Amino acid sequence: MKTIKLQNIVFFAGLMLLSGSCEKQLEQTNPNAQTSATFWQSQDDALKGVNAAYLTLAIDGGYMRSTNLLLDNRGDDLRSNSPWDQMYNAGKFALNAGNDAIYGWAYGAYYEGVSKANLVLDNVPKITMDAELKKRVIGQAYFLRGLYFFHLVNMYGNVSLPLHSVQSKADFTVPQSTPEQGWNQVIDDLKKAAEMLPTSYDGVTGSDKAQTGRATKGAAMGYLGKALLFNKRYQEAATQFKAIIDLGTYKLVPNYRDNFTEAKENNSESIFEVQFSRDAGGKDLNWGGEPAPGWGRVTGRAITYGARGLGWTDVQPTRWIFNEYQKEKTIDGKIDARVTATMFYNAPGIMVYGVEFSKRYGGNAQDLNDLFCRKYANDDTKADEFDWRSGINERLMRYADVLMMYAECLNELGRTSEAIPFVQQVRSRANLADLNTVMPNMNQAAFREQLAHERALEFCLEGHRFDDVNRWGWLKNANKLAELKTHDPEFNTYKEGREYYPIPQREIENNAGVQQNPSY
Repeated sequence: MKTIKLQNIVFFAGLMLLSGSCEKQLEQTNPNAQTSATFWQSQDDALKGVNAAYLTLAIDGGYMRSTNLLLDNRGDDLRSNSPWDQMYNAGKFALNAGNDAIYGWAYGAYYEGVSKANLVLDNVPKITMDAELKKRVIGQAYFLRGLYFFHLVNMYGNVSLPLHSVQSKADFTVPQSTPEQGWNQVIDDLKKAAEMLPTSYDGVTGSDKAQTGRATKGAAMGYLGKALLFNKRYQEAATQFKAIIDLGTYKLVPNYRDNFTEAKENNSESIFEVQFSRDAGGKDLNWGGEPAPGWGRVTGRAITYGARGLGWTDVQPTRWIFNEYQKEKTIDGKIDARVTATMFYNAPGIMVYGVEFSKRYGGNAQDLNDLFCRKYANDDTKADEFDWRSGINERLMRYADVLMMYAECLNELGRTSEAIPFVQQVRSRANLADLNTVMPNMNQAAFREQLAHERALEFCLEGHRFDDVNRWGWLKNANKLAELKTHDPEFNTYKEGREYYPIPQREIENNAGVQQNPSY
């Protein structure tokens, strides 16, 4: 099956700044230089343009490394003892706003993605090409812009929302919007994408036929539902999630770990994932800077999260989340298999890159009693992660998430009994007993608490936990915040306003009227 070819494409917007001198300027045009005005000529150009908008997901500021860290690091399921101050301070809500490493790279990457999507939206409608292919390309651009805006609004709050490509100097200074305005734009983009995108590319006619990794109707509806849920628009969100379920396109894979290996990418549970490969692109490592033709299409997650002696161990699971997995045995009396798919720990039979945990770390008491990340690790195929080249796709949204978000909406709408079966589908995959049996007659409040537990186990180390506790209002609830502090001492340094990352200082200096987020 074909996958998207994420091509590096440079668009030269080119502003002509006229000199104040009274001397005439000799203006010459290089006929061989491609500009944004001359590039957009054919449907092949349209596909190249939207492919470039996907590429931003796979650079360092995107899901190659920075975005994963920013989403994971503040959850109570993960802690950081990294020697890099910007990494461990992200989890401690103590970032130095003047140093924009990691959080600033992500901020810049999202706007790079927005810019590329805007180029598609401004130029592709003018191209004479197959009408259905044009519709799909434009739909993908709306989806990608909506996704990049989603991250900007969710992570930075008060952000600019450029809706067109740069045509003049004035376009470089877009005023800040409120989070409410930002969410409205996210929702608008994703609604348009859902209306324009196909359920699958298998049946389309065109050069994008059967290409895996492109945004689909299910992906657009999934993120649209998520944006609505984050804004407590439960009935509208439920409609989107139910529509995804009714498509009949997605189903849970029997083996939970198949969601995090290279061999089982783009499976039936995958709604949208970022495509990485050790065999695509060039051989240069893609750490930081602008995309270059020699870059590989690999991810740095595995080495960054890697177990001691096998990677950098910059982040690790918390003891709290490990203990959460122990609270309930499976129907046949075993430990929940999701814990062994998520982390390495000291127990009989637990292997770490082919060596039993107790043997690998037996000479160091601290490591022997520690916890290390396994999810997205190449432990089945590599001796360690020190080649820095992982090809495992990043699963941004899984069907399990849709089922649980739908259940959450039903519960908030007062339909708790209807919500339980959708959570039970996820539990049954983990071989856990029927909730109606082990927790009969749950009311709305009890279901909220149980759902928080279920989501923590299912999505540990997938970047959802902090978003969950934040949107549930736990940071503003004294009792819940105290509970979070017992889970992860990094919450001891949280203060109001730090649920958002800072606006990079260089953005404030370069964009007139942009102000720093409160508390920084």
